[in-house]
Amino acid sequence: MAAQVTINEGVLWIGGEAYPLRNISHVGLRELTVDKGLAWRKFILRSIGWLILGGIFAAVVGNLGTVVLLVGEALLVWRLVKALQTPPVYGLVLNTSGTQRHALWSTQQEEIQELVREITKAIGHPDVAQTVINVAHAIQQGDVINQYGRDNIGKIVNNGGVEKT
Repeated sequence: MAAQVTINEGVLWIGGEAYPLRNISHVGLRELTVDKGLAWRKFILRSIGWLILGGIFAAVVGNLGTVVLLVGEALLVWRLVKALQTPPVYGLVLNTSGTQRHALWSTQQEEIQELVREITKAIGHPDVAQTVINVAHAIQQGDVINQYGRDNIGKIVNNGGVEKT
């Protein structure tokens, strides 16, 4: 999915969202990656549990149970491989009036870095002519769930605001 970012007349437009340049106090890049250690820990714990339960099931049922055991373990391996191969995503972070917003996400770090440079340049020179930046590898933001601390979950919604769930 492609996205268009426009800087015009002192306003940064990302899709339908408008950010007045004079209200932006910080522009940055955020990287989200898979916690590979956590993925391995989950895989090991799930495999141990499945091998115990599946082994009991296979002993009771016989050959069909053995097939179910092997298919279940193959599914766990597939989920691990999928998690480990998930590429990082990069976000454009804007701080406005004390609120941090994740305005745009991309699979290409260079695209977000270019946005950071152009927005920073526009903040320093708000009277510059219109600038249009096409982000070819933008991704649909949807809901991104981040956990900070042990039981604290923040939910980032499409407009970049944080809402507790």
